[in-house]
Amino acid sequence: MTQNSSQVVPDGQRDAGGHNLQEGGVSAAGSIVMAVAGSAPAYSIAATTATLVGVAGLGAPAALLWCGIPMLGIAWAFLYLGRADVNAGAAYSWVARALHPALGFLSGWALVISATIFMVAGALPAGAMTVSLFAPEQADNVPLITFVGAIWFVIMAACVYFGVSITARAQWIMSCIEVGILVVFAALALFRAGTTAHDGPDFSWDWLGFQHLTGPGVFVGAALIAAFYYWGWDVSSNLNEETKDGHKSAGAAGLIGVGIVFVLFEVFTIATLIMLSQQEIEDNSANILSVLGDVIWPGIGGKILIIAVALSTIATLETTLIQVTRTLFAMGRDHTIPRVFGRVHPRWKTPTFATLVILGVSLVLFVGSNFLGSVGDIMENAILSIGLQIAFYYTLAGVAVVVAYRRVLFQSTKNFILIGLWPAAGAIFMGWAFFASIPQNDPIVNWLGIGLIVLGVVPLVLFYRKAKVYYSRRPLELPAELDKKAPVDVDLRSPEQVETLPDPNTQVIKTVDD
Repeated sequence: MTQNSSQVVPDGQRDAGGHNLQEGGVSAAGSIVMAVAGSAPAYSIAATTATLVGVAGLGAPAALLWCGIPMLGIAWAFLYLGRADVNAGAAYSWVARALHPALGFLSGWALVISATIFMVAGALPAGAMTVSLFAPEQADNVPLITFVGAIWFVIMAACVYFGVSITARAQWIMSCIEVGILVVFAALALFRAGTTAHDGPDFSWDWLGFQHLTGPGVFVGAALIAAFYYWGWDVSSNLNEETKDGHKSAGAAGLIGVGIVFVLFEVFTIATLIMLSQQEIEDNSANILSVLGDVIWPGIGGKILIIAVALSTIATLETTLIQVTRTLFAMGRDHTIPRVFGRVHPRWKTPTFATLVILGVSLVLFVGSNFLGSVGDIMENAILSIGLQIAFYYTLAGVAVVVAYRRVLFQSTKNFILIGLWPAAGAIFMGWAFFASIPQNDPIVNWLGIGLIVLGVVPLVLFYRKAKVYYSRRPLELPAELDKKAPVDVDLRSPEQVETLPDPNTQVIKTVDD
């Protein structure tokens, strides 16, 4: 396999007999679509706006802004880490090589846990939205909603199973319709807010400042909720091995995705505050976007936005499946978990075993959480723990890029800001949100949020000896375009495995049986 030095060969991806994902299955534009779908703008707005307003009040837009800025720093970190190491595990690989392999494994483990929990939480709204569209009289029929949600989950798992190209096509359809609807309603909301009477207060630029985020625990609570809004854009990085020019386009897609959803989040949050009364927001916390749609476009607006939410929920189930299966694939390929997770289907080039395992586990948890009261209570608290797990692995990624690129941070203003200062600020913010929230959380949330991360120590210890390559991998090296003096970046276990061609920017990596 010929590999340009600017795009690093992932550790362990040398076995031609089952360890290679489909190259070039996602275009640069498709990667942006994935990043937007991963953040699930319509679903996030519908499911979280009332909660954010309940915590921050008129400071909700400020919470999204002041969390969005450090989140962009983390997106910059993912962009530059992806240029140095193209790996489906993303932070799992980057943190390992820049900081420590154990921290890298726990980063990947945190994503696997949070994504699995989210898929359980996301399937129920998908079923509820579908039922409300086609059989509104059955809106309280829990078995029916659970069944329909499970069907959607299985369909999305099938898309992920049968190849990344099918996955990308499905995302183009769902996400373009969803975002198109949101853009139209955002424009209508801005127009109506300025020309018609409304139930909420008039907009003030103070809403973007800190004036409304004071008080015990207000800012940290709002910050964690806002982080949940944005989470998911990094799916583009987990697809970097399957994306055309993935060492550049995958990271750029994440950055663009954060920017797009930030604008949508801000517009709809401000529109909610202006056009709905506080009582309406509280009374319709589970259906806020539908109510807002009826105000923006009386008669059919609510129904149209329900379609957007349903598409968004279904789309984000697919992207979350991608994140967790690609991370498990990278772990299996490195033997940090059973190696069968690192095998791909010979035809579809997807991590089939990982997909089937996650499908089975998620369906069991999903059905159980909706029919067994005790399980439902556990899952409710588990969902709240996702914010802790997100903050954990984002913090480590932000630190990793600063450490990995420390030799070139002061070579230019661009390097200092985009690789050093901004990601470092993002890491500090996420780390602060992680630790500051612990005293305020219910004990069960901390036990689940932190305890499930610590549980990752078990596979770390069990597979430590089998994963010698991962736990002894070399430090992350800089891409050639940023460090001309850097050695050619090639993954090797022994000199016999690498044959250097006359062109110093090209290596041939011989097949190795893992």
